[in-house]
Amino acid sequence: MKSVAYIAVGIAGVLGALLRYELGRWIPGSSDAFFPLATWIVNLSGCLVLSFLTVWFAQAKKIPPAVKTGLTTGWIGSYTTFSTFAVENVELLRNGHAAIALAYILCSLFGGLLMAGLGDWLGHRIFPASKEGSADVRS
Repeated sequence: MKSVAYIAVGIAGVLGALLRYELGRWIPGSSDAFFPLATWIVNLSGCLVLSFLTVWFAQAKKIPPAVKTGLTTGWIGSYTTFSTFAVENVELLRNGHAAIALAYILCSLFGGLLMAGLGDWLGHRIFPASKEGSADVRS
């Protein structure tokens, strides 16, 4: 059954990469190197979606493992891009924009954490944990 996971990752990976490419074409200011808005939006939205999916998959026991792997590793993995983030920062530094690079790094780090927290919060609101089988040490 591992071959099903490879197929799921491959198909979802293509879709995630195409979505990232298309968003990069449509987000205003993506072509100028002043602030890499497209990469920033893509990476933050990926943090939100991955965190949300993680909660959903923990609650929904009937989702096949290949679908989970396809959506997380394939789709989100190819949609988000740490390497582009790193290269854009190197380019900003090389072009003398250290303050912008620092702002980009900090906005990405704290924005990513905020979006992951929001995804987790939304996931728990939409898919609450079932009472049976949960271990609440407070009771």
